[in-house]
Amino acid sequence: MSMIPRLLPLLLLTAASPAKEVAPSPAFFETLRAADLRLATIAYRLTTANAALCDRQQPQIGMPIHALTQYGPAARPSAATAFGFESTVGVEAVVPGAPADRAGLRANDSIVAINDTEQPGLPGADATEGARARDAAEAVIAAAPIAQPLRLTILRGGKRLPIAVQPVAGCRSRFEILLGSGLGATADGAIVQIGERFFEDYTDEEIAVVVSHELAHNILRHRDRLDAAKINRGMLAELGRNGRLIRETEDQADLLGIYLLANAGYDPMSAPKFWRQKGGTIDGGLFRSRTHASSKARAEVLEAAAREIAATPTRPIIPPVVATRDVPLR
Repeated sequence: MSMIPRLLPLLLLTAASPAKEVAPSPAFFETLRAADLRLATIAYRLTTANAALCDRQQPQIGMPIHALTQYGPAARPSAATAFGFESTVGVEAVVPGAPADRAGLRANDSIVAINDTEQPGLPGADATEGARARDAAEAVIAAAPIAQPLRLTILRGGKRLPIAVQPVAGCRSRFEILLGSGLGATADGAIVQIGERFFEDYTDEEIAVVVSHELAHNILRHRDRLDAAKINRGMLAELGRNGRLIRETEDQADLLGIYLLANAGYDPMSAPKFWRQKGGTIDGGLFRSRTHASSKARAEVLEAAAREIAATPTRPIIPPVVATRDVPLR
């Protein structure tokens, strides 16, 4: 897949003070949409192919949504035009071939209701900036029964349309691009956040390596298990028991991540290749945190795992590490 325009304008816009805000160009919004669709496509592929590995599931429909109130006051009129907002919450993009696509949903559809939950109309000029409306809509979708059609009422060109989407089961996680985090990536048990720079210089397969690692953290409940073990992830993160247990969770996420990739049809060798070619940039080289293995060590372990995966024809593979998700860290 060819690279999209650089995301630097997104970062500059979020860093600007209110006094300096200017309305962004249409290219800004299309860059944002393209990046969010790339992430959504990777996430849909990973979560649905690995549903059997996840005891916490949700309906997956392949449709990133957003809210007009996520954009600042100066950007809001241009965002409303670029994304066709006719209500507060809208469809930003649709993953090709996913349930939303098969049901006939389109980018720039506006969402009026999800099942029996009404969504807010267009916000006033003084509406508070934030993702609250988007998050509430996503929560309704996540809580819906997987086996039943998701009933949407949308606005398209001023016309109300009822659309039923039959979701598929997938691992429970939300996925976001985190502006201002560079090549950072985090998982908190519910959300996976990926830094904006990955969408400038990295291929989809390389981004999938990072996303699968963070999704593995959520599947294995690492945040909750580290909290239960009273692990310090701040200044003392690299010391003693803190460093040992954080390193254990990172190693586990690397291992499960390569199985998630393989189950989703990615080449498992893409993981060791990624750490050999891009690892120095990601882990900081000599200044890397000792809570993570070196990129060389990660590549060697993952290459061995990839060879074992290649010798196993059945999919999905459920590796033994999945059984550790309820085991306390000690």
